[in-house]
Amino acid sequence: MSAYGKGGDERTFAALPAARGAAFARTWWGRAWLKALEDTALDGQQLKAGRRHARAGAVGAVSVRPGRITALVQDRDGTAHRADVLVRELSGEEWERLLDLAVDSAGHVAALLEREMPPHLVEDAAAAGLELLPGIGDLEPECGCEAWDHCAHTSALCYQVARLLDEDPFVLLLMRGRGERAVLDELQARGTRRAAAAEGTGPAADPAGPPGVPAAEAYAARDILPPLPAPPAVRAEPGEPPSLDTGTEPEPGVEPAALEFLAADAAARAHRLLGALLGGAGGDGGGAGAETLTVAQDAARLAAASPAPWVAARLAAGSGRTPAELDLAARAWRFGGAAGLAVLEEEWNPDAETLAGAAARLARAWEDGERPPLRRTGGARWTVTGRDAQLRLGPDGRWWPYRRTGTRWTPAGPPDHDPAAAFTALAGEPGTG
Repeated sequence: MSAYGKGGDERTFAALPAARGAAFARTWWGRAWLKALEDTALDGQQLKAGRRHARAGAVGAVSVRPGRITALVQDRDGTAHRADVLVRELSGEEWERLLDLAVDSAGHVAALLEREMPPHLVEDAAAAGLELLPGIGDLEPECGCEAWDHCAHTSALCYQVARLLDEDPFVLLLMRGRGERAVLDELQARGTRRAAAAEGTGPAADPAGPPGVPAAEAYAARDILPPLPAPPAVRAEPGEPPSLDTGTEPEPGVEPAALEFLAADAAARAHRLLGALLGGAGGDGGGAGAETLTVAQDAARLAAASPAPWVAARLAAGSGRTPAELDLAARAWRFGGAAGLAVLEEEWNPDAETLAGAAARLARAWEDGERPPLRRTGGARWTVTGRDAQLRLGPDGRWWPYRRTGTRWTPAGPPDHDPAAAFTALAGEPGTG
């Protein structure tokens, strides 16, 4: 579709076919380009005429080079006019700052390689005083028809360029002064230098390394060296997750509120793990630990935090559960994490030796005459005869109390190695006394 000019500082795009009925810009950066045009032009009729020209395929091959885009645009009578639109190039110093911002995030580079313009790069650049996308008055027209404002020809050119930007945001970077190859080469070079400097192998590092201290000398000084500083205190609460309300429309299928919920959950888990590492708060409660969870397990873990109803609905659908099933899974997770969820949702069939040991523990757990009338009802489950109460034995040897609610068995409390202690969670429940 395009070819580089000499030195890679110009690209020429073949004329695009007519675009009847189609939007000129699908991406947010393409729409931002058109907004700059539509906010700048004083004559709305000329904009409409330009759209008609672009839709009809009247715009010829488009040349893009630093600071300028050019094309021949034909009127209905066949008269061709050279249309140019000028865009301010970034200075060398501005390019240095922009490239530094881009290389700061692997996500920025990955997005550019996927022919996407990362919104946070544009926002960070704007915060640093670099306007990457054009604004009001930034698209300066020059046309052979000698119009002093945007005419039908320069408008048509801008509408056509919006289609090019949809496919390749490097077109915008070329207008601002640097072509794709130059940008990518510089990003790669900066990334390599940063990695080398971090490893102490780059040009900023001393090739000979630090002078060091002989081992005997260091050992002799062990008693006079100051102690290591105390580890930093863990904050009482995790930090605030980033807001994804960027003012731009997300890509189809991306829900910022859902991502914010997951980011907040990740921050809370990291806070708990840090507390455990530094000897503060306990680890990732609920049995999550550092193990890898399945989709169904993680949905139960997230639902255990009682999220908003729309989040719970998404978790239920994503884990293949009904809302009622997810509510039970979340309850089981609160009592025992992944182990509690397994006792709820999986049927465990212990071997004969394990069953004999379980029967012995049940016999020893209560004084004579106090044991409830328990009967085994399959697997590792013992139900109180005539009552809506049940004890389940987990593979780890712990007993889990359950009670019947309607047609479902519901987790009723935390587990215990003593079946009688676990059964106390059912005390006072209807039919369990």
